[in-house]
Amino acid sequence: MPLMRLALALSLGAAVSLGVTRFAYGLLLPPMRDDLGWSYTLAGTMNTVNAVGYLVGALLTPVLMRRAGPSALFLWGGWLATLLMGVAGFLVAPEALLAQRLLAGVLSAFQFIAGGLLAARLAARDIARGSLLLSLYYGGAGLGIIASALAVPLMLQVAATQPHAWAWAWWGLAVLCALASVFMAWPVRVLDEPPAPVGEVVGAAAGPPSVRLRDMGWLLLGYGLFGAGYIGYMTFSVALLRDQGLSALGITTYFTLLGVAVVVAPRVWAGLLDRERGGGAFARLNALLAVAALMPVLASGWVVALVSGLLFGLCFLSVVASTTAFVRHNLPPASWARGISSFTICFAVGHIVGPVLTGLISDGPGGLARGLVFSALALALGAAFAWRQRPL
Repeated sequence: MPLMRLALALSLGAAVSLGVTRFAYGLLLPPMRDDLGWSYTLAGTMNTVNAVGYLVGALLTPVLMRRAGPSALFLWGGWLATLLMGVAGFLVAPEALLAQRLLAGVLSAFQFIAGGLLAARLAARDIARGSLLLSLYYGGAGLGIIASALAVPLMLQVAATQPHAWAWAWWGLAVLCALASVFMAWPVRVLDEPPAPVGEVVGAAAGPPSVRLRDMGWLLLGYGLFGAGYIGYMTFSVALLRDQGLSALGITTYFTLLGVAVVVAPRVWAGLLDRERGGGAFARLNALLAVAALMPVLASGWVVALVSGLLFGLCFLSVVASTTAFVRHNLPPASWARGISSFTICFAVGHIVGPVLTGLISDGPGGLARGLVFSALALALGAAFAWRQRPL
């Protein structure tokens, strides 16, 4: 139970860096687009710029972790990302908001990658439940999604008579990030030093001392396509459901249940992540994501939206966890930071391409539905590539 509590406290980092800092934008996009007169291309570019920042952060993280350590990067990334969330409420010019999204991406990468390394250290302390502990960290993003789904509509309603009512939602989210950051100090103190390798980790340490990136090439390619595909769904699915006539309550329920599914996912997929040492877990989960992304395109309605959200939430952050599990299974502990960063860089490249392409497609004939078809195809192709990845 102490390790489970540590994992849950550590998961608040994923709640801040992903659940709120990145994914809450999907809830704020419709009111901001209506108020500021954005095209879908500009709306997608906001997330593309965020991904550029994430890529820059991923490239800098290994250097900064060697200098300052993962603990400092984890905590400072969270607090500075919280500050930027509050700043967003004061900005209306597209250029200023693009700069905010860029910097937020850099800081969220610092926190998320450093948190992933700390989670891998935690998993090494209990080999029998290692994948569950690791997945709990990534599942923390679901807590951020749930908090955003409940807070954003409430703040929009409270500030409905104010100019730029969406600004109040940004400020409310900044408060949530600050509260989460307070509780992240405890796991950081405990996990500041890596544990002595035992059990399965001894086997990993006895493996090849150096692994070339091309040895992980199929999974790296698949992860890049995952980055391009999943973010299109997370950015534009709320806007599509609203265009299809789903009520505000229905959209809140959809996004909340998506977050609940993320929180539940570690229990569902922990065994799969333990068994699969190659790309099999990634491939299966990515294929399910492709199905979830296509569902609101093929049919509309409240039930379809909920099933799509539940399936997507159940899988998408477990895909991220599967890459860290692959690193744990196949690399020595000294190479974990490099392995996690390599996957994050490929993910960020896909994340850059995905939103702007989805936005461009959505501005053309077929609208948002055709944009989500692109997302589903990218996810399906990523699954096909990952299926070819063998253990190292």
